[in-house]
Amino acid sequence: MSSDDRVGSAAQVVVFASQKGGSGKTTVSAHMAVEAERAGYGPVALIDTDPQGSMTKWWNARASATPAFAQISVLDLARDIAMLEAAGYRLIVIDTPPAVTSTIAEVIIHADLVVIPTRPSPHDLRAVGPTVDIVQMQGKPLVFVVNSATARARITGETAVALSQHGTVAPVTLHHRVDFAASMIDGRTVGEVNPDSRSGMESARLWAYFEDRLMRMRGDRLDVIDRPPRRTFEDDILSPATAGMSSQAEVEDEIPLEDRPGYALSGLAPRFGTGAGVAVTEPDPPAEAVNSNWDGVERRRADTGPPRGQPDRRRSHQSFGRRHLA
Repeated sequence: MSSDDRVGSAAQVVVFASQKGGSGKTTVSAHMAVEAERAGYGPVALIDTDPQGSMTKWWNARASATPAFAQISVLDLARDIAMLEAAGYRLIVIDTPPAVTSTIAEVIIHADLVVIPTRPSPHDLRAVGPTVDIVQMQGKPLVFVVNSATARARITGETAVALSQHGTVAPVTLHHRVDFAASMIDGRTVGEVNPDSRSGMESARLWAYFEDRLMRMRGDRLDVIDRPPRRTFEDDILSPATAGMSSQAEVEDEIPLEDRPGYALSGLAPRFGTGAGVAVTEPDPPAEAVNSNWDGVERRRADTGPPRGQPDRRRSHQSFGRRHLA
């Protein structure tokens, strides 16, 4: 039974997957499950399909009974999901093994949303590809979460840009802090240990994003996008490519460049008028230039070089780039 066969069912299945070990699948999935319960999106059920059992060990050390933990078999995953739905669970969070195996493919079949935690490193970015391929073959929506990032590091932004070429990147980044790992030692999360900490607030904001995404997928929240006014759209969005394009009427009525007031073609005196047919007059030289070599050419608009008889000290043209030193 795929997610398409569960239209109208109460539960939504979110799968955390990545073939790279240490990407933070268990940490992020556990934090999101707890945040969902704390935000009232429960009841939530956890499923651990990783043979290492990291999620299982974390839950066994946990004092709270929520979120619930479900012992399942991947072969019977469809049946177990149906049982959890019948029991009234609203959200099912599944942790997967750090490898591209048939297990991941079988789990993703049942996903409503796939989350791929990724650390900002070249190795993690290279490891994302196979997981993305599986998700795309199944036609499932995916979201990348940049995890264990260093604050204000350039590679963090570059990672988000690279990932955005293949799918949606969550607008909240989880930064590398000790309290994420320390809170999980006794089966808790940063939101339970210190919700006002930076890590706690990041975790809460990330869940708020997922909650909004899941509610839109469920249909409980509608996407209402107001169409901007035409002028605003052209000026702000399409500029400068098309926003400055004039209409045909404007082009026809436009004054020719050489007839514009004060414009000087190379070697000619500027025109002072509003269009063709206006007599060309040479302006009087400025007072400070009466005894100078000013020749009447307005070089503020057309640079034709120095006055006659004067040496040309203009710098010769150089190609853009590194200068060649002698």
